[in-house]
Amino acid sequence: MEIDEALLKTLSNLGIPALNAMQEAALPAIRNHANVILLAPTGSGKTLAFLLPVLGQLRAGIPGVQCLILSPTRELAIQIERVWQKMSTGFKVNTCYGGHSMQTETQNLSQPPALLIGTPGRILEHINRNTFALENIRVLVLDEFDKSLSMGFQEHMADIIKGLPSLEKRILVSATNKQHIPFFTGITHPKVLNFYKAPEQSNDGLVLKRVMSPTEDKSPALFSLLCFLGNESTLIFCNQRDTTEKVRDFLIGTGIPAACFHGGMEQPDREKTLVRFRNGSILFLVASDLAARGLDIPEVKNVVHFEIPLKQNDFLHRNGRTARMHSEGTAYLLMHPGEPLPAYLPAPPPVLELPEKDILPAPSPWVTLYISGGKKDKLSKMDIVGFLSKKGNLQKDDIGKIEVMDFMSFAAVRKGVAEALLQAIQSEKMKGKKYKIVVTN
Repeated sequence: MEIDEALLKTLSNLGIPALNAMQEAALPAIRNHANVILLAPTGSGKTLAFLLPVLGQLRAGIPGVQCLILSPTRELAIQIERVWQKMSTGFKVNTCYGGHSMQTETQNLSQPPALLIGTPGRILEHINRNTFALENIRVLVLDEFDKSLSMGFQEHMADIIKGLPSLEKRILVSATNKQHIPFFTGITHPKVLNFYKAPEQSNDGLVLKRVMSPTEDKSPALFSLLCFLGNESTLIFCNQRDTTEKVRDFLIGTGIPAACFHGGMEQPDREKTLVRFRNGSILFLVASDLAARGLDIPEVKNVVHFEIPLKQNDFLHRNGRTARMHSEGTAYLLMHPGEPLPAYLPAPPPVLELPEKDILPAPSPWVTLYISGGKKDKLSKMDIVGFLSKKGNLQKDDIGKIEVMDFMSFAAVRKGVAEALLQAIQSEKMKGKKYKIVVTN
């Protein structure tokens, strides 16, 4: 496919050398059709597949929201926003979701973005409050639509769509191969791009292996597996929230630092946990299926099914957290002797024989600093890098991934320099203001 200069610049901003086949097909399909359905597995690059052609639909000089993206979860909404920001399009974006300050969102929408992303409940609340105008919304994206249905957002989505008077383009995105499209979407005679594959084929670089636990208590086998894997980023999936916390506590008790992630946690705690996992301060994350889809956690090397999901789609989405795009990864199924192989697997994966001696994984060399200021305080990544370098005496290699949010920021720094850094900056100001800066756990 011939790529124009603007698209090449966007790909350069993203650090992506080329589009994959699905993304190439989505560009002309969304450009030339009023209704498009994009079906593709988790980890295949669907977000970029619809954001690139959406960019081509936006027009400078048109006031108000031009494109609305509905997401089933706040984590997915935030991830879409991050990808858009990396694209450096020049068009403003805002994100609205439950657990976020309504006052902040309303203030942001007083100067409305061209692209608005949000969860159905929160977007409907803003519409009912007349926070932003609807007449210039020409493009609607229903991302992870299958999950939105399973989470019960039908009525919210129907009410939102019913109130959009100027829609010209509807894009439905799903990680599940469902052909039934509800009437309320308004999607008729769609152009369907079906890149969906069976679970065993969905990740070209994915390897499946079994790890056998001698007893029904799989915790010791998990410990041995993590010792074997070493300090590689690993997602450990459980079926229940309570189990994630029990497994996390077990691992910490054995000397393996770990964190958990599930829907029962407060939103700030969930965001902080994901930040630490993304920047490498946490290497082992024990999670419910909330972490299986729509999270910005790249380069996960391993997926471990501590508990095997009952449904084929859950298995697919979990595995989609590794071997993403063109990379490779491994999914491990922890099984005890009496546990049957799930029916959705055509054949048992090979058994991984673990070494007899367990050697604890090397701890992460990073810790995460919490900074009590963010975008609304006019702080940028470069401001933080400059402050840590000049006032904190850090070298370039001492500073890892930095994330700047609305009212807080996080910076990974090498563990060995953290104590001296905090002493050096305790009385210092950044851009003329004193911020609270501490190591976060």
